[in-house]
Formats: sequence, structure tokens, C-alpha cells
Amino acid sequence: MPGFDDLVAEGEAVPTEGWDFSWFAGRATEQRPSWGYARLLAARMARAGAALDIQTGGGEVLASVPVAVAPPVLAATEAWPPNAEIARRNLSKLNGIVVEVDDDADLPFPPDHFDLVVSRHPVVTRWDEVRRVLRPGGTYFSQQVGAGSVRELREFLMGPPEPVREAPAQRMRGRDRLTTTSGSTPVAAVACAEAAGLEVVDLRREALRMEFHDIAAVVHFLRKVIWTVPGFTVDAYRERLAELHDFMERHGPFVAYAQRFLIEARRN
Repeated sequence: MPGFDDLVAEGEAVPTEGWDFSWFAGRATEQRPSWGYARLLAARMARAGAALDIQTGGGEVLASVPVAVAPPVLAATEAWPPNAEIARRNLSKLNGIVVEVDDDADLPFPPDHFDLVVSRHPVVTRWDEVRRVLRPGGTYFSQQVGAGSVRELREFLMGPPEPVREAPAQRMRGRDRLTTTSGSTPVAAVACAEAAGLEVVDLRREALRMEFHDIAAVVHFLRKVIWTVPGFTVDAYRERLAELHDFMERHGPFVAYAQRFLIEARRN
């Protein structure tokens, strides 16, 4: 069996572009949400005339929509140029366009432009911009990363979080009322959606079991899902990674839980 240094080097060498997680087969597992985002996405795309996928990554999830049900107008945004290039290739079969846009920037589309706006695991949700580009009666449909996701892994490496000292009223001032980030709660998402003028019509939440079977999987995951341990590098966490490797060698997979919630909101 490969040793710690070899496994860490392997985890560091795997490319992080796109949202294809097939490399993890046999090395890590994650329970999938019961609602089936891709299936629900395809059903909504079939009813749309113009749709936008925000922060599409490499377009892998959007590309799963059957060509027969893809709307005639299809656009996607992505902040990271390597991902945007992958998305252009993946979405070409759907005649989708990909625009490079920073995650927290205004959307480069006119008002009332889309019947459907979607996003799977957005880093930032600009609820004000979502409402602006939706047509009256249009829908925002999103699967999001909830607060405390993979907390077990983050706390193993970084220790327990410090108490939050900021008053809730202070956190809800200004434009922040209309913005949520990865790791927000469903309650915060609903509040921001409603403050932006959207009506929440569906909200679901699940905690999903994850298992990491070797330290290479942990390293690659932390390099790919960068909000889990912000600023992660192997050098900065080598000692803790070595302890985690030893734990998995002696006790089996490291178990954590991914928090996910599904939200659907409509512009009236």
C-alpha cells in the first residue's frame, strides 16, 4: 500500500478543473440528496424558453439535461477561466453560451430575460440579481451547500470554530441582506430571497454521509472544494494530515456529513 507521502503527492497532482468527481471512485463516497437535483433540473428546463445556470463550474450538471428538453436560449456563467473552457465544450451540444463573470458580480444580462435561473452549489447567491434577470412568473431553482457542511473534517484540521460575536442585526445590513454564501442556512436563504422580492415555494434540507478512505482523497477534496478549509495547502496542514492518515490506517474511513438544501423561489 502507498505510504503517506505518496498518497499526499497523488492528491496534490490531480487536476481540480471542472466538477467531475469520478476520480473519487473507490476512495471516497457521498450520499446523494433524495430529491435528485439533475432529474428535477431537466423537468424545469423542459418548460423553459430561456434559462441561465449561475456558477456552472465545468457545466457537467447542466450538460446532463437531454438535448430534447434544452430550452432554445441557454446561458451559463463561470468565474474561473479553466472551468469556463470546459463548460463551453460540455454545453456546446445544448447550444449554450458561457460568460466569464465573478461570483459576486452583477449578471451581464438585461432585466426580465430568463424564465428559469438555476445554480448547483453556488459560492455566492446574489438574490437581487437573480430577481432582476427573471421574468415575472420565472423561477430560481438551486441546490446549495448548507452551514456546517463537512464540519467534521474542517474541525479536525482547524480546531473548533470561534464563537460568533457579531449581532444578527449587523450581519443583515446593506446589500448583504440580498447575498448569501456557501455555508449559509436555509433560514438565511429564505430571508434574502424574500427581501429581494421572491416567493419561496419549496425548501428541503438533508445531511448526507461522506466517507474518505485515504488521505489522497482528503487532499484532493480540500483542493477542489476550497471553501471547506479556506486557504488549504498541504504544507500548512501536513502534521494534521499525517494524524488523519494514521487514524484511517488504524480505524477505517473518516466520516463527515455534507449539508445540502434545495430552494425554489418564484418572481411574482
